[in-house]
Formats: sequence, C-alpha cells, structure tokens
Amino acid sequence: MSNLRFGTAGIPLSTPKKTTEGGVARLDELGLGALEIEFVRGVYLNDAKAALVKERAVAHDIALSCHAPYYINLNSPEPEKVAASRARILAAARAAHFAGAASVVFHPAFYQQTPPEEVYKKVRDEIMGIRQEIDEVGYAVILRPETTGKPSQFGDLAETVRLAQEVPGVLPCVDISHIHARGNGVCNTYDAFCRVLDTLSEALGERWNTDAHFHVSGIDYGKAGEKKHLIFAESDLNYLELARAWQTFGVKGTVICESPNLETDALILAQSFKQLTGDRGKT
Repeated sequence: MSNLRFGTAGIPLSTPKKTTEGGVARLDELGLGALEIEFVRGVYLNDAKAALVKERAVAHDIALSCHAPYYINLNSPEPEKVAASRARILAAARAAHFAGAASVVFHPAFYQQTPPEEVYKKVRDEIMGIRQEIDEVGYAVILRPETTGKPSQFGDLAETVRLAQEVPGVLPCVDISHIHARGNGVCNTYDAFCRVLDTLSEALGERWNTDAHFHVSGIDYGKAGEKKHLIFAESDLNYLELARAWQTFGVKGTVICESPNLETDALILAQSFKQLTGDRGKT
C-alpha cells in the first residue's frame, strides 16, 4: 500500500448505483483507496446505515473520512447560528464514528470584519468545546479544520496549524488548491509546495507526517480568492510538482480529489505519484 491513499470527495461519478456503499465498491474497482463522505446540506447517514458503510469499506479496503455540512460559522454574531454550527459538526462526528471514518473535515468560520486574532480565539474555544463533547461520548475521530480559499474566510495555513497545536484531537485538512487560490496564484511550484509541507512537519511532527489529509482540485481564482473548482486540464495547478513534493517528504495519509470529474483527476494524481515512487500497489 502506498504511503498516500487517493480518493474522491463523494461518490465517484461512474458509480452505477449512487449510494455511499456503491461508491466504496466502485473506488475499489478503480484501484483507488479513499472516500470522503460529503454531508453537503446535512448528515444523511443514520447509525445503522453508517455501520453498513463501515462494513463495506473494511471489505473493500477503503479509508473513509467525512466532510461536515458546508454552512458552518463558529464566528457568527448570532448565537443560534454558532449553536447550529456546533450541532452540524457533532452530527458529522457521530456519523463518522459509526461509519469508521477517521476524520471530520469542516470550514470553520468567516472573519466578518472582526480582527483575525479575536476570530481565532473564538473558533479555538468553540472547537475545544466540540472536542470535549466528542471525547465524552467516545467518538474516536480527528477534527480537521480546512484551509480555506478566500481571504474573507477564517482558515489560512497558519491558523489551521495553530489550532492543531493548541487543541488536542485536531489536525489540518490542507487544501492545496485553496492555498493556491487564496494567494491569487501563489503556491504553485515544487519549492512552494515543499515550504507548505515543511511548515506542517516542523509544527506538528509525526502526528501530521503519519496522518496527513489533503484536498486537491483544479481551481479558478482571482483577487478575492477561490471562484470555483475546475478539472486539472482547465487549471494552472501544477499537480505534478505537488506529487513530487509529497514524494520528497514521504508523508502518509489521504489525498481527496475535489475536481468536478472526481475519479478522473483522482486517478491522474494517483498514477502521477505512483510513477514517482515506483509503487505498484493500490492507492
């Protein structure tokens, strides 16, 4: 098995029966090794359904993660919206637990014209509270705040790394394409990718190096950051140099492709990485 498992953000498009279990089986057929279950508008897996997904994932050797519903803002000035955001993360953590998913990815917050340090402290304290609730009920999942694609969104690389340093049970989800878009095209060379990986390795050590979690896609962007996801062929993202940086650092973990063509670009990434490493196994 490769040090990195590659997979899709949601059910592969070529899956005959569009269910999470069907997606797990299809990924195995494609030779991919990971699935991120997408709870875009809400958590749709009950405990029994999640347990079935776990059974299928084990049988097909597919590593699972979950993405919490998209509308989360732990910095909202409205207490009811913060409470709803916490509930969405907790619901995703419950589903992840019963599905055997290792991580829950989420977009933490928006700055909303509040000083970044104030936002950081509020988000950190909210995540600490969520982590405590998860631990009390015994859900062994990692919370992964995601690096975000717009300067208006909380979650640059430094903020997500700092959260992981200060809150137990937290590691980043490093969306390379978001970092690229947030800086209006920066972070697109081998050296730039290596600087990102070096920052993570220096700050988080083996916790990160042995359990990394990446998002990658083609991406359209401008001065305000991310506009939309693209397929690699229509994007300037230098994914070949990214794969070379992964090889250099030898990180272990998961790479989730969010391109609109899902498994097509996921396979391109996996095959590019395998060519560099000489790995002949499932990715």
